[in-house]
Amino acid sequence: MAEEHIWIVEDEPKIAHLLRDYLAQAGYRVTCMDRGDRAMEEFRKGVPALIILDLMLPGADGLEVCREIRKTSNVPVIMVTARVEDVDRLIGLEVGADDYVCKPFNPREVVARVRAVLRRARPQEPPRRIHAGPFALDEDTHRVTVSDKDLDLTPNEFALLKTLIAHPNRVFQRQELLDRVQGYTYEGYDRTIDTHVKNLRKKIASYLGDREVIRTVYGVGYTFSLRQE
Repeated sequence: MAEEHIWIVEDEPKIAHLLRDYLAQAGYRVTCMDRGDRAMEEFRKGVPALIILDLMLPGADGLEVCREIRKTSNVPVIMVTARVEDVDRLIGLEVGADDYVCKPFNPREVVARVRAVLRRARPQEPPRRIHAGPFALDEDTHRVTVSDKDLDLTPNEFALLKTLIAHPNRVFQRQELLDRVQGYTYEGYDRTIDTHVKNLRKKIASYLGDREVIRTVYGVGYTFSLRQE
C-alpha cells in the first residue's frame, strides 16, 4: 500500500516538526503548513488521507478551515487546540472534526489516534451491508442511503450509525459508543458523543423529518429504534 498522506496544519514549528517526525517514523508521508488559508487553497488541488488541524492559525482559523473542507469532503480531521474549555472542543466537533487533542500532548498518542481514525475510514473487516427500514449501510464503500438517497457522513458519524443500526433497540452507554467510534479506549470528554449524535440526527432529519430513530435513554445513553411511539 502506498504511504498515506497526512497534512499537519500548525503554525508552531516545534510542534509541527515533532509530529512530522513521529508520523514519518510510523510510515506516513507528511506535509506541513503554517496557515489556514494555505490549507484551504491546497485542499482545492488534492485531498490527503487525514488532516491534523490546529485551532488557532493565521490566515484562517481551524474552525473556518474545517467548515470549508466539510462542504465538499469527509476527509478525517483531528483538531489540535491549546484551549481546554469544553465549549471549544464541542465547537470543533460540531463543525465536523472527527477527534481532538489538547496541547500539551504525547506525540505517540497523536499517532495512535491517526491510526484509529484511518482504520475507521478504511475498514479492515469483510464488507457487509446492513439494512434497517429506510436505511442501507455498506461497510465496504462507507456509503449510507436513506430511502435510496445518499446520506453524507463523516467517519465518526458512519461508525456511530453502524454501531446503532447493527444492534437495533439495544441501549448503548455513552462511554461504550465513544470507545467503538473512536477506535480506542477513550478517556476524554463524554459529551463528545452527544455532539456526534446531534450532528447525525440533524443529517437524518433532512430525510425523515421529525421521525426520531436515534433516541436518548436519559441517564444511560442512546438506542436506534424504528418503532413508532
